[in-house]
Amino acid sequence: MSSDDPGDRRSQMLSEVLRLHLIEGWSARAIARHLGISRNTVRHLLGRGKANRRQRPSADRGPRESMLAPYDAAIRKLLDEAPEIKAPAVVERLRPLGYKGGITIVRDLLRRIRPRTPREPFLTLDFHPGAAMQVDWADFGFAIPGCARRVSALVMALCYSRYLYLEFTLSQAFGTLVRAMDRGLRFFGGVTTVDIFDNMKTVVLKHGPPTVFNQRFLAYSRARGFGVVACRPKRGNEKGRVERPIGFVRERFWPGRRFTDLLDLNRQAATWRDDIANNREHEVTNKVPALVFSHEERAVLKPLMDVYFETDDIDSYTVTKRFRVHFDRNDYSVPPRLVGQTVVIRANDELVAVYLGPKQVALHRRSFGIGEDIEHTAHRKEALELKPRAAGRTIPPSLERLGQAGTTYFKTLAAGCRSLQRETTRLVLLVELFGEKATASAIEEVMRTGHVGVEYVEYVLRHKRGLVPSAAPLRLGDPELDNINFEEPDLSVYDVLVPSPKTRDPGAPPPEHEP
Repeated sequence: MSSDDPGDRRSQMLSEVLRLHLIEGWSARAIARHLGISRNTVRHLLGRGKANRRQRPSADRGPRESMLAPYDAAIRKLLDEAPEIKAPAVVERLRPLGYKGGITIVRDLLRRIRPRTPREPFLTLDFHPGAAMQVDWADFGFAIPGCARRVSALVMALCYSRYLYLEFTLSQAFGTLVRAMDRGLRFFGGVTTVDIFDNMKTVVLKHGPPTVFNQRFLAYSRARGFGVVACRPKRGNEKGRVERPIGFVRERFWPGRRFTDLLDLNRQAATWRDDIANNREHEVTNKVPALVFSHEERAVLKPLMDVYFETDDIDSYTVTKRFRVHFDRNDYSVPPRLVGQTVVIRANDELVAVYLGPKQVALHRRSFGIGEDIEHTAHRKEALELKPRAAGRTIPPSLERLGQAGTTYFKTLAAGCRSLQRETTRLVLLVELFGEKATASAIEEVMRTGHVGVEYVEYVLRHKRGLVPSAAPLRLGDPELDNINFEEPDLSVYDVLVPSPKTRDPGAPPPEHEP
């Protein structure tokens, strides 16, 4: 390709480039290397250079008008009336006006023209010793092997010393909160003037004004002697004393931690809390929280009030045909004779107790699983004993303890139109509350008057005889233990130990042996 004419050289180069590309199938890179020219020159000769790209509108054409330009006044009016309005709502208002565009350009426009509220400056809060404590939950997900419940951490931090209490739980329910707080208050050895909470529903039902608090928690705070304050929404400076420790737990304690169950987790957390968290030099105060607490704050905490407060989880439930009650996503067995009865369930962190009136009828270890069935062997044994005898008998198996009086009573009932199910349910309740003997005696008294009906039996027991329900001994399912009887002690033997007075009151009558 040697020629003195630049036009001929360009024509020859173009021909060679086209031949190599179209006939030989070479790439632009290979052609440029073969001919010793740049790849941009090759692309330009092939018609793929910058000169052939789609040209942008020239400046002399002027900027394109936005599809929103005809609706600018309407959009600004909407923002004046409701500055918080969102882009989807704006699009809905513009459709009747003829807008045919999408939501993206609406969002871009709102981002540019929406009036911005000035940011409020936050002041650093200062607290005196013993003035306040901040409390909050932190979620740590499904962390315990084999447990289908989320792990939560309750963090309580004294605002002055930064001394903290840490406890992991499997629930954030009211009972769990107050029981954990009780342990935290005993850990501190007293209470502050106020406790500050964020958004937990067991404390703050609704932010104000006015703020609506959970009345049960207010009763708990009065029983323990501290006031309750709620953080205002979006006020990070008001809860920094507890947010920072939560972040510290996530960064320093949690990573790489291995544990077998909740007890093991709390054991490790308590060790880390006492050895590391409370004994480190705090990153803000540059002081050791444990030293500040022991030398300055502990002495000014208010004493913990020793007032009883019900911290158990309490619920009511009707016993199913499977002689089960449902509590906290699990089923617990009760004596099968209580089918259809409404019972009260009381539970703490370890036990679940079932009560019929004042009588405890079942006791189980609490399960924090989901969908588990917890059955006492004595309850299954009793159900197996009752079921075969149920056929061919007029009296329900659960009331066979009433003897002949019960048999006669139910034989009479069967001839009438009363609900046998209702009669059975109410009589079982009366037997549990007043005992078999008293109930059978009341049944006989009612039948002597020519009547039948559980309301008459209950009237005789409660009003005519004035009996008060008392908690009968809990049946253990073992006849050797259930049938143990203890005789009442003879207290007269103690009289001989009291010496007779040597003198007597002159005004008192003489003893019978004196003349």
